[in-house]
Amino acid sequence: MKYLIVGLGNVGDEYHETRHNIGFMVLDALAKASNIVFDLNKRYGGVATLSLKGRQLILLKPSTYMNESGKAVRYYLQKEKIPVENLLVVTDDVALPFGALRLKAGGSDGGHNGLKSINALIETQQYARLRFGIGNDYPRGAQVHYVLSPFTEEDRQTMPERLETAGEIIKSFCLSGINLTMNRYNHRKPSQTPNE
Repeated sequence: MKYLIVGLGNVGDEYHETRHNIGFMVLDALAKASNIVFDLNKRYGGVATLSLKGRQLILLKPSTYMNESGKAVRYYLQKEKIPVENLLVVTDDVALPFGALRLKAGGSDGGHNGLKSINALIETQQYARLRFGIGNDYPRGAQVHYVLSPFTEEDRQTMPERLETAGEIIKSFCLSGINLTMNRYNHRKPSQTPNE
């Protein structure tokens, strides 16, 4: 059983650890915790493979830049023969407060260029996405500057725990399915464990 886990972001040092790159950060943290490394020389992006209880998770960080992420997603879905129900896209979301994590089974792109590209190229909106809240503390008209800026020092202090939880959600999605995982994680506050 194969899964394609895509973290959205932009390549280049100037985008490293900016809010728009939280998808990359989630996958980097998951790879580090799993003792695997990304091969950055693959077509359309960096790729790492995580084996998890008989399942193969292909982690993808597209190198296409955000607005052409769909090219990488479509290529790896086809190349690895992965059904769209086994696709999970990790993305930043200004509609959620910092650190909030929401798993969704589908939906619109919400104005997100990465999701817009994926929706267009795989010709469906019905795929799972993990939305990582980055907050919306910016003046009117300053969204682009905000999402391409680094996280605050306060955000950075709780980041390791949030990244770890995002990794747990990804694993749960692959092992337990989307419905159980949504029930388990979507209503949790950042400091709660699944049973609280």
